Amino acid sequence: MDEINVDYKNSETNTKKEKNKIQGSLSNPNQRLFIDINQHLSEDFKPSHYITQLMGQPVFEEYPLSLLKKLQVTPQSPIHHPEGCVWNHVCLVVDQAAQVRNLSHNAPVFMWAALLHDIGKAETTRNRKGRIVSYDHDTVGMDLCIKFLSRLLADLDFIEKVGNLVKYHMHPLYVNKNLPFGDVKGMLAETDMHEIALLGYCDRMGRLGSKSEDEKANIEEFLKKCGVGDLVLSF
Repeated sequence: MDEINVDYKNSETNTKKEKNKIQGSLSNPNQRLFIDINQHLSEDFKPSHYITQLMGQPVFEEYPLSLLKKLQVTPQSPIHHPEGCVWNHVCLVVDQAAQVRNLSHNAPVFMWAALLHDIGKAETTRNRKGRIVSYDHDTVGMDLCIKFLSRLLADLDFIEKVGNLVKYHMHPLYVNKNLPFGDVKGMLAETDMHEIALLGYCDRMGRLGSKSEDEKANIEEFLKKCGVGDLVLSF
């Protein structure tokens, strides 16, 4: 298959535009913290280390940052997520995303989606007959993501783009498993499929024991089923 032709110059331009817009909306302490986290998401080899350290600060006891801290005490299925709580998974996903953010069409949006993709799990996780499940965490997560970011910055376009990636981040699984929760038409209309595929790969790799070649194959299958099989990620 042909590899994706990533326009790195254009991607870099988009990234700079997003950073400028975010900085232009800066007006309160939470927004300054957003800029700080955004810099580490954009530049660090493992951004999760810095963000985890920040969680000891009092501001993470307050809304909206408390939504992230809750993930430290939100359990996951040990079968599907042997790494433990949701925050452990998010850290693995964020650090994986940092390794491929140069492939993103919009790195700030992509990295914040990686950080917030499972923000809905704290609200939706249940123990049903001995099974830990988090049904609808993607759609609930989109609403929480929008509320979270709206408290930190005023860039509605940025917020919408991150929210839509969170909303559709489970679709590689839904589509590949032929589950009824998928909305391919909506996904194609509302998101960049390149970004969904890239985030989907990082999400799958954010589990202990995942193998890169297997997850690349899963993403290729997902893209084919969505009718965009010519879009192949180049790692």
